[in-house]
Amino acid sequence: MNDTTQATPYVPPTVWTWDQASGGRFANINRPIAGATHDKDLPRGKHPLQLYSLGTPNGVKVTIMLEELLALGHVGAEYDAWLIRIIEGEQFSSGFVGANPNSKIPALLDCSSAEPVRVFESGAILMYLAEKFGAFLPSESAQRAECLSWLFWQMGSAPFLGGGFGHFYAYAPAKIEYAINRFAMEVKRQMDVLNRRLAESPYIAGDAYTVADIAIWPWYGATAKGLTYEAGEFLNVGEYTHVIRWADEIAKRPAVQRGRMVNRVVGPLEQQLHERHDAGDFATRTQDKLKPQTAPA
Repeated sequence: MNDTTQATPYVPPTVWTWDQASGGRFANINRPIAGATHDKDLPRGKHPLQLYSLGTPNGVKVTIMLEELLALGHVGAEYDAWLIRIIEGEQFSSGFVGANPNSKIPALLDCSSAEPVRVFESGAILMYLAEKFGAFLPSESAQRAECLSWLFWQMGSAPFLGGGFGHFYAYAPAKIEYAINRFAMEVKRQMDVLNRRLAESPYIAGDAYTVADIAIWPWYGATAKGLTYEAGEFLNVGEYTHVIRWADEIAKRPAVQRGRMVNRVVGPLEQQLHERHDAGDFATRTQDKLKPQTAPA
């Protein structure tokens, strides 16, 4: 166990000031002010919906939703997905800030009417699309309330998993026992909440697959399978058997498999579709087909 004491205890200053040398994986893009750092317009494609994103759990929510809508036959859900490389600071362009003043992916522009509608925050995008197309969100009052409660549960809970546990366990420049223990405890509590819920119903909001499943699966399904921050053993995720059952079932859905590929920049090249502008791109424009092949020695 790590020593929880420090040679020189940290004493917060009276007024905090920004230390740009604070370290950590994302130190080069973190700053205490908002707004654009450079001028650049966002590209526009041919479809009604323009998505600016990256294949993180928050980005994957939206691409899964769009692919699920297309699988149901909603042709108005056709979309162009543009890659936003957050490590390179592309979310701070003037165009992206115009689509999302918070400079976080994903951001959506609905250009189906004369004046484009911007939607940001992944939960808001899911709800907007569900209401626009009348899908994956129950209309009956009690069922709708249950679904939205779980959707907003995810929005409030995932920062403890990502910005809390993930940051201190995987990305912080030093391992801090107190911080890791604090957030590991909360993540395991959240996993237990889901495990108990999924012991009594096939899906998060009940008998039907909804936006609640689409929102929760990229974060907590991956955690249950030991894929988040390579922390499966540390979190002993094998004990959450009902979450694992649910995660496996959703992973089999063809629309989920397609959605996971869009704007993805890690993993096997055949599973990376950096930009998506047509349904045929899944067969022709994954990175294994675009990346030059190295000749054998």
